[in-house]
Amino acid sequence: MVNPFVQTQRRSRAHLVEPATPRPHRVDGTATRALILQAARRRLGEAGYAQLNLRDIARDAGVNHALINYHFGGKQQLVLAVLDAANAELLERQKRMYAAPGSPSSKWQQACEFYEQDLQSGFVRLMMELMAASFTDEALRREFLPRLLAWFQVVEAAVSDAIDHYGLDLPVSRTVIAAWILSFWNGMEVHMTLGITEQQGHFREALQGVTELLRRVEARQAPPRRSSRSRK
Repeated sequence: MVNPFVQTQRRSRAHLVEPATPRPHRVDGTATRALILQAARRRLGEAGYAQLNLRDIARDAGVNHALINYHFGGKQQLVLAVLDAANAELLERQKRMYAAPGSPSSKWQQACEFYEQDLQSGFVRLMMELMAASFTDEALRREFLPRLLAWFQVVEAAVSDAIDHYGLDLPVSRTVIAAWILSFWNGMEVHMTLGITEQQGHFREALQGVTELLRRVEARQAPPRRSSRSRK
């Protein structure tokens, strides 16, 4: 037989039990990936690839450390995902710009303006960090090179379009001219990432110089303006 006194005590204690804490809202996988990518990109810009720590990224993103391995599989795959997230968008931006109507000088100037944006966003630093890490990390190099070479293809296509636009017959091939531009641009990015100043390297002055050269070519090719007297 149940003791009535015991039943009364149980009912009293039941009123003292705190209600269950509601389970926190679960963030979906897409949002979690985005948070991790944002935190990783900030850390890459601040500390560089060699000092990148997954636990720091997890803390910045406000997620469990295990979720980085779950979504990306490790440090290398994470940084490549960071690169891909920006690289695909910027490559498409460049392709749209070169495919649009306009003179080669105007497109070169626009490319220079895009470069300034990419410096400010940290994309150039990201590319240089992964390039430097690729020198000693063969697995990373195999993954990084195709992403870098995608930019080579965009530049080669733009050079070919410019030569056709001007109708030039040159003693060197289009690929050679593209190689000159790519070597200069990559070298400039390395030097600027190292901290070489404009006063020391004259990078922006060189970029503007190319714009002026292209404008002079275009000015010489423009048909002479007819005077009002000649039209009579």
